[in-house]
Amino acid sequence: MLEINCHSSIKISKGKIIYIDPYRIEKEVHDADIIFITHDHYDHYSEEDIEKVMKEDTIIVAPKTAPIFNKIKNKVEVIPNEKYEINGIKIETIPAYNIKKQFHPKSNEWVGYILEIEGKRYYIAGDTDITPENQQVKCDIAFVPVGGTYTMDYKEAAELINIIKPKIAIPMHYGSIVGTKQDAENFKKLLNPEIKCEILIK
Repeated sequence: MLEINCHSSIKISKGKIIYIDPYRIEKEVHDADIIFITHDHYDHYSEEDIEKVMKEDTIIVAPKTAPIFNKIKNKVEVIPNEKYEINGIKIETIPAYNIKKQFHPKSNEWVGYILEIEGKRYYIAGDTDITPENQQVKCDIAFVPVGGTYTMDYKEAAELINIIKPKIAIPMHYGSIVGTKQDAENFKKLLNPEIKCEILIK
């Protein structure tokens, strides 16, 4: 089961309960087995929302440069272009950065993730433009930002998806801070017909 709470807050329920960048979580559920953080901007690294989903043995995975608050017992610090395995889940870190903007410099070593779960590869791009690294991604399901301003816009996101050719593309990073649902609809129209688009932010 795949859910996007809003913006870039993703929940994957496939055997384990996984959150990526939990944000604006409405209820305290304390069900997370693993929480992945892409970078430390407030709409991706929210201590308030992390606390709503984490439990005693939750593992938090975050870039080495992100501030993981001290009371977290189980934390894994990651850097770009590496491979890890946590609780049977294979993980690859893909650099996430801007090419011509200054919001997400490459030097910060922020990341997107490829998570291999039950034989499928999920790519969560994080806040990024099209880069040489993410054009090499191989995945089944891709979550990409489409809202523009701080990341790719819907045209650039569609260009990336048409290059990497996942089976399913899911637009995100719109509807609350930047971008609108129309960006997601426009993104969908630009995809090659063999790529299925699922719009999860309503």
